[in-house]
Amino acid sequence: MFDTPSAPVRIETETPADAAAVEALALAAFGPGRFAKTAERLRERASVVAGFVARENGAVIGSVRLWAITIGDTRAVFLGPIAVEAGNRRGGLGAELVQACLAFAGSGDAAGVLLVGDVPYFERFGFRKAGGVVMPGPVDGRRLLWWGAGDAAGEVKPEKPI
Repeated sequence: MFDTPSAPVRIETETPADAAAVEALALAAFGPGRFAKTAERLRERASVVAGFVARENGAVIGSVRLWAITIGDTRAVFLGPIAVEAGNRRGGLGAELVQACLAFAGSGDAAGVLLVGDVPYFERFGFRKAGGVVMPGPVDGRRLLWWGAGDAAGEVKPEKPI
């Protein structure tokens, strides 16, 4: 028996039909503890601006979403969660999903992208610490990161789509 080559992984815009697979990926990656985090509280009240999925042979193996927020009076997007199926981590899919988000954000009306994450991973994309940003709940300020022109400052609030 011969192995048939698998189709290449593609990054695509999330569709409504992907919702269950996206939720299953996030639950597998972060567990039910994610629902207690400030980032999740913010996402519950914000509107999705865009979502991207990584597909292999038609199956969703990675996902990420952007959420509408304001920081002070500045329109921005909040990135997360990034989830990749366990067997496909370390292959660069997370980075490709982040790049899709940055390309989308860079072409729109958002001043930048905010996230809660690890500096060593995200600084390669141009993220830096968001010192003047105040989240609506507890968050480790060292993990609050900004990508965009200038510095973001002010209180983060969920918004309608940009």
